This record gives sequence, C-alpha cells and structure tokens, in this order.
Amino acid sequence: MSNLGKPMFWRDDRMPHVELRLVEDGRKVRYAPHSHTQWSLGAITEGVSTFLYRNDQFKICTGTLVMMNPHWIHACNPIDNKRWAYLMLYVDTTWLTDLRYEVGLLDARCWQDIATATIFDPKWYEGYCRMAACLMDPERELLDKQSVVVEYLTALMCELADQPAEPLPKTADKLQALAAYLKNHATEELSLDALCERSGYSPGHLIRAFKQYFGITPHAYLINCRIQLGQQELKGGKPIAEAALDAGFADQPHFQRTFKRLLAATPNQYRHSLINQQIHTTGSK
Repeated sequence: MSNLGKPMFWRDDRMPHVELRLVEDGRKVRYAPHSHTQWSLGAITEGVSTFLYRNDQFKICTGTLVMMNPHWIHACNPIDNKRWAYLMLYVDTTWLTDLRYEVGLLDARCWQDIATATIFDPKWYEGYCRMAACLMDPERELLDKQSVVVEYLTALMCELADQPAEPLPKTADKLQALAAYLKNHATEELSLDALCERSGYSPGHLIRAFKQYFGITPHAYLINCRIQLGQQELKGGKPIAEAALDAGFADQPHFQRTFKRLLAATPNQYRHSLINQQIHTTGSK
C-alpha cells in the first residue's frame, strides 16, 4: 500500500530536541491556523503552496525555506489542489536557545524571536535537504546525525543574527501573560469573564487585541495548547484515549477531529509513522 498521501514522522529518542515531518503529497493534508511549542523550519521540495504566517501571506515554491517562531500562528495549504511536498523540522526551543547563546548570538539564555519568515537561497535549501536525508538514513550513525544538525543550525542562526526582530506592540507583555495563563491552565474550563478580569480588558477589546497579536481567538489558542499537550502525551507512548483526557478533551473523538484539523495527521499516524518505526528498529541493534 502506498504511503504517498500519509504524513510520516522521523523521531529518535536519542535526539529528543528534533523531530522531522515528511509529506510527499500536500494535497492530502489541510491545515487550520495553528502553532507549535518548537521553532519550526520547513523546505518546500515540490510544487507551490500558500504560507500564512500571522498577518502575512506568502506564495512559496520548490526551493523555499520557511520558518516559524514558537507559538506564532501559521498554516500552509495547496493552491488549486496542485501537488506539493515538504519537509518540516521541529526544534526544541530551549535547546535552540542554548545553541544560540553558546555561540554568542544571545546575551542571555532567553528565547528571542527570529524576524525572517522565508529564505530563497539555494545554499540553505540544499543544506537543509542534506541534513534531513542524514536524519532519515538508518545507516548514518548517531554522532553523524547530531553533528550535521548542530553544524547546519549554528550556521543558519549566525546568518540570521543581524536581522532585527519586529518591534512588539505596547500591549505585548499583557497579551503574552494572558497566553501563558491559557497554556498553564489548558486542561481547565476557562471563562471569558475570568480572562477579562485578569487582563483588565472588556470582552470585545480582549478578543480583538488577542486575535490581532496572535492571529487567533483566546479559545482557539486554548485548543491549540491542548493539542500540543496531546502531542507530548502521544510521544510518551500514551494510548490515544488517555492522551485525549490528559490534554483536556472530553472524549477521544473530539481530540481526534481537532488533532487532524490542526496538524493534518491523525493521532494514530503521529504515533505510528513509517519512518518512526524504521528508526526504532534500526536503533535497537
């Protein structure tokens, strides 16, 4: 049976700070606006698609790199149902922060958003594809894979270091604090009244300001946080039904529908992808 339309995930427990997703026919996947806890770096390997990133939209094609800051809303989808394919690398934010700090790009071990959204330089695209091929190759040794990831990301971070980040609006601290509250209480039932009391905003002002800054409403942000929790549970080997409850969903079907809508993969596909199985098989020798 062909896996052409199915998303596949590479993971290795010995490298928990990186995860790679491979989609060979992007017409089969549709994303609602969502975000990740990790910093994300993708390569369009075939075709064209749209890239929605906060309040901007780009048309991207083969050879383009796209990058997404943690918690920044985004979505990529096909154009006119034309075939497209991509690779997406998810990098743990703390690990990447340490990498940037240790090479002198940050003054403190504190995450700093990266302003760049797209790169069209063939040098970086080709290097990315070589790195991804190395990770997915069961014959390459662990030290080789670790070295290739560190070397590529260090060079890329240095390349991007001189590009200034966008200035934050005056309300950024208050909105980020509210988002942190939603994340820390994602499994609970929260009310708009409680959020207004915490922020000092009226209901209408709160929803408008939050959506303008994050790209989605507070409720959508809360649901996205629950899906991120569910991903962590699934990575840890939890059964889908248990992961759903632990992430704050009332039942497994609701979790499955929401997971697929945001991540264009089912929870079962995320847990048991072909590449993931190959890696763990070879890694147990």
